[in-house]
Amino acid sequence: MSVRKRPSRPADLTDQQRELYQRIAGGPRAAESAFPLTDEDGALNGPFDAMLLAPVIGDALQSVGSALRFGGRLSDRAREIAILLVAHRYANRFEIVAHEAVGRRIGLLENELTNLEVGRVPDSCDRHESEAAAVVQRLLEHGALDDEAYARGQHRLGEELIYEITTLVGYYSLLAMQLRVFGR
Repeated sequence: MSVRKRPSRPADLTDQQRELYQRIAGGPRAAESAFPLTDEDGALNGPFDAMLLAPVIGDALQSVGSALRFGGRLSDRAREIAILLVAHRYANRFEIVAHEAVGRRIGLLENELTNLEVGRVPDSCDRHESEAAAVVQRLLEHGALDDEAYARGQHRLGEELIYEITTLVGYYSLLAMQLRVFGR
Protein backbone atom coordinates (compact mmCIF):
# COMPACT_ATOMS: atom_id res chain seq x y z
CA MET A 1 0.00 0.00 0.00
CA SER A 2 1.23 3.45 -0.83
CA VAL A 3 1.54 6.27 1.66
CA ARG A 4 -1.59 8.36 1.15
CA LYS A 5 -1.05 11.11 3.65
CA ARG A 6 1.96 13.35 3.39
CA PRO A 7 3.73 13.48 6.78
CA SER A 8 2.96 16.62 8.77
CA ARG A 9 6.18 18.52 9.36
CA PRO A 10 6.32 20.57 12.59
CA ALA A 11 6.92 23.84 10.69
CA ASP A 12 3.68 23.36 8.72
CA LEU A 13 1.38 22.77 11.70
CA THR A 14 -1.40 25.08 12.85
CA ASP A 15 -1.36 26.21 16.48
CA GLN A 16 -3.92 23.55 17.44
CA GLN A 17 -1.95 20.83 15.62
CA ARG A 18 1.29 22.00 17.23
CA GLU A 19 -0.27 21.72 20.71
CA LEU A 20 -1.33 18.14 19.98
CA TYR A 21 2.06 17.37 18.45
CA GLN A 22 3.73 18.56 21.68
CA ARG A 23 1.40 16.45 23.86
CA ILE A 24 2.33 13.36 21.85
CA ALA A 25 6.02 13.98 21.13
CA GLY A 26 6.78 15.58 24.49
CA GLY A 27 4.51 13.69 26.86
CA PRO A 28 4.93 10.49 28.86
CA ARG A 29 4.67 8.40 25.69
CA ALA A 30 7.91 9.96 24.41
CA ALA A 31 9.71 9.52 27.73
CA GLU A 32 8.74 5.84 27.97
CA SER A 33 8.95 4.99 24.27
CA ALA A 34 10.91 1.97 23.09
CA PHE A 35 10.50 3.18 19.49
CA PRO A 36 10.94 6.56 17.75
CA LEU A 37 7.81 8.72 17.83
CA THR A 38 9.13 11.01 15.07
CA ASP A 39 10.99 10.53 11.84
CA GLU A 40 14.21 12.32 10.88
CA ASP A 41 12.22 15.39 9.76
CA GLY A 42 10.23 15.58 12.98
CA ALA A 43 6.96 14.17 11.60
CA LEU A 44 5.08 11.85 13.96
CA ASN A 45 5.39 8.15 13.15
CA GLY A 46 2.65 5.56 12.96
CA PRO A 47 -0.92 6.49 13.85
CA PHE A 48 0.04 9.73 15.57
CA ASP A 49 0.55 11.77 12.39
CA ALA A 50 -3.04 11.18 11.22
CA MET A 51 -4.31 12.41 14.60
CA LEU A 52 -3.14 15.88 13.55
CA LEU A 53 -5.78 15.97 10.78
CA ALA A 54 -8.49 16.64 13.36
CA PRO A 55 -6.69 17.86 16.48
CA VAL A 56 -9.69 17.81 18.84
CA ILE A 57 -10.54 14.21 17.92
CA GLY A 58 -6.86 13.26 17.66
CA ASP A 59 -6.23 14.62 21.15
CA ALA A 60 -9.13 12.65 22.60
CA LEU A 61 -7.87 9.52 20.85
CA GLN A 62 -4.26 9.91 21.99
CA SER A 63 -5.55 10.52 25.51
CA VAL A 64 -7.31 7.15 25.43
CA GLY A 65 -4.06 5.51 24.34
CA SER A 66 -2.13 7.30 27.05
CA ALA A 67 -4.68 6.26 29.69
CA LEU A 68 -4.44 2.63 28.56
CA ARG A 69 -0.66 2.67 28.59
CA PHE A 70 0.00 4.70 31.74
CA GLY A 71 -3.19 4.62 33.78
CA GLY A 72 -4.66 1.18 33.31
CA ARG A 73 -4.60 -1.69 35.79
CA LEU A 74 -3.44 -4.43 33.44
CA SER A 75 0.10 -5.52 34.21
CA ASP A 76 2.71 -4.35 31.71
CA ARG A 77 3.07 -7.87 30.33
CA ALA A 78 -0.69 -8.46 30.05
CA ARG A 79 -1.13 -5.10 28.29
CA GLU A 80 1.65 -5.76 25.77
CA ILE A 81 0.40 -9.31 25.15
CA ALA A 82 -3.06 -7.89 24.45
CA ILE A 83 -1.74 -5.15 22.15
CA LEU A 84 0.38 -7.64 20.20
CA LEU A 85 -2.54 -10.04 19.76
CA VAL A 86 -4.56 -7.18 18.23
CA ALA A 87 -1.63 -5.94 16.13
CA HIS A 88 -0.97 -9.40 14.70
CA ARG A 89 -4.69 -10.00 14.07
CA TYR A 90 -4.74 -6.93 11.80
CA ALA A 91 -1.17 -7.33 10.48
CA ASN A 92 -0.44 -3.84 11.82
CA ARG A 93 3.27 -3.62 11.09
CA PHE A 94 3.89 -0.37 12.97
CA GLU A 95 2.22 -1.58 16.18
CA ILE A 96 3.93 -4.98 15.91
CA VAL A 97 7.40 -3.46 15.66
CA ALA A 98 6.68 -0.77 18.26
CA HIS A 99 5.10 -3.06 20.83
CA GLU A 100 7.53 -5.93 20.35
CA ALA A 101 10.18 -3.38 21.35
CA VAL A 102 8.11 -2.37 24.39
CA GLY A 103 7.49 -6.05 25.14
CA ARG A 104 11.18 -6.86 25.11
CA ARG A 105 11.87 -3.93 27.40
CA ILE A 106 9.32 -5.14 29.97
CA GLY A 107 10.51 -8.75 29.82
CA LEU A 108 8.68 -10.61 27.05
CA LEU A 109 10.99 -13.27 25.65
CA GLU A 110 11.54 -14.03 21.97
CA ASN A 111 9.67 -17.35 22.17
CA GLU A 112 6.72 -15.50 23.75
CA LEU A 113 6.75 -12.94 20.93
CA THR A 114 6.85 -15.78 18.40
CA ASN A 115 3.80 -17.39 20.01
CA LEU A 116 1.91 -14.10 19.92
CA GLU A 117 2.79 -13.69 16.25
CA VAL A 118 0.68 -16.74 15.43
CA GLY A 119 -2.08 -15.80 17.87
CA ARG A 120 -1.07 -18.29 20.54
CA VAL A 121 -0.90 -17.38 24.22
CA PRO A 122 2.53 -18.42 25.54
CA ASP A 123 2.55 -21.23 28.13
CA SER A 124 4.76 -19.01 30.28
CA CYS A 125 1.92 -16.55 30.90
CA ASP A 126 0.59 -16.31 34.41
CA ARG A 127 -3.12 -16.67 35.17
CA HIS A 128 -3.80 -12.91 34.87
CA GLU A 129 -2.02 -12.69 31.51
CA SER A 130 -3.69 -15.84 30.19
CA GLU A 131 -7.17 -14.68 31.15
CA ALA A 132 -6.61 -11.21 29.69
CA ALA A 133 -5.36 -12.82 26.48
CA ALA A 134 -8.39 -15.14 26.37
CA VAL A 135 -10.71 -12.11 26.58
CA VAL A 136 -8.76 -10.40 23.78
CA GLN A 137 -8.90 -13.50 21.58
CA ARG A 138 -12.64 -13.89 22.15
CA LEU A 139 -13.24 -10.23 21.28
CA LEU A 140 -11.12 -10.49 18.12
CA GLU A 141 -12.85 -13.68 17.03
CA HIS A 142 -16.45 -12.88 17.94
CA GLY A 143 -16.59 -9.15 18.63
CA ALA A 144 -18.15 -9.82 22.03
CA LEU A 145 -18.06 -12.08 25.07
CA ASP A 146 -20.78 -14.68 25.48
CA ASP A 147 -22.24 -15.17 28.95
CA GLU A 148 -19.77 -17.93 29.84
CA ALA A 149 -16.70 -15.94 28.74
CA TYR A 150 -17.98 -12.84 30.52
CA ALA A 151 -18.63 -14.75 33.76
CA ARG A 152 -15.18 -16.34 33.62
CA GLY A 153 -13.51 -12.98 32.92
CA GLN A 154 -15.52 -11.25 35.63
CA HIS A 155 -14.55 -13.92 38.15
CA ARG A 156 -10.85 -13.99 37.23
CA LEU A 157 -10.24 -10.35 36.26
CA GLY A 158 -13.18 -8.27 37.43
CA GLU A 159 -15.42 -5.96 35.44
CA GLU A 160 -12.97 -3.05 35.52
CA LEU A 161 -10.32 -5.08 33.66
CA ILE A 162 -12.88 -6.44 31.20
CA TYR A 163 -13.76 -2.82 30.44
CA GLU A 164 -10.07 -1.92 30.10
CA ILE A 165 -9.43 -4.86 27.76
CA THR A 166 -12.43 -4.08 25.54
CA THR A 167 -11.25 -0.46 25.34
CA LEU A 168 -7.71 -1.60 24.48
CA VAL A 169 -8.95 -3.95 21.73
CA GLY A 170 -11.16 -1.20 20.29
CA TYR A 171 -8.39 1.41 20.45
CA TYR A 172 -5.74 -0.72 18.76
CA SER A 173 -8.24 -2.01 16.19
CA LEU A 174 -9.06 1.61 15.34
CA LEU A 175 -5.36 2.48 15.02
CA ALA A 176 -4.88 -0.49 12.68
CA MET A 177 -7.72 0.75 10.50
CA GLN A 178 -6.37 4.28 10.40
CA LEU A 179 -2.89 3.07 9.50
CA ARG A 180 -4.37 1.01 6.64
CA VAL A 181 -6.44 3.97 5.40
CA PHE A 182 -3.62 6.52 5.50
CA GLY A 183 -0.83 4.15 4.48
CA ARG A 184 1.50 5.02 7.30
